[in-house]
Amino acid sequence: MTAIRPRTRKSLLVIHIVASVALLGEVWGLVVLNTAATLTNDLALAHAAYRLMPALVFAGGIPLSMLSLVTGVLLGLTSHWGVLRHVWVAAKLALLLATICAGMFLFDPEGMAAATEGAAQVASSRQWAQVASLGCQLAMLMLATGLSVFKPRTRMSRLRPAR
Repeated sequence: MTAIRPRTRKSLLVIHIVASVALLGEVWGLVVLNTAATLTNDLALAHAAYRLMPALVFAGGIPLSMLSLVTGVLLGLTSHWGVLRHVWVAAKLALLLATICAGMFLFDPEGMAAATEGAAQVASSRQWAQVASLGCQLAMLMLATGLSVFKPRTRMSRLRPAR
């Protein structure tokens, strides 16, 4: 563990909390927008919603998830919590990485925008799959938030070196 000054640590913690909560809000916004696009009978509105989503992802989701990841790892490396010392910290890291992977590999707003070009109808199952992907991301981020608050104190002693 490398110690950092308390003021630096608090600043890093504030950045981590703001980025993480903002990411949760960004994903919630995408869930709402994607659900509206899925439920509407107005195909032009659905297309407009899908065209807006990449802007939210590239302006919010990607930078916020990277900022949350970097600040979280830095906080873990410079505090007594560690990165893999406690189950709840490791679980938060795994949940954030799973959220990022779901966004990279399952969520496809550009593909949905292309598929709805010219007010074309898209299969309902494809639309709901996008909503489900975002819903899973939202659930993972909410679980990570809960872990941050409750901090279950189970240590992962088998991963720590003997003293």
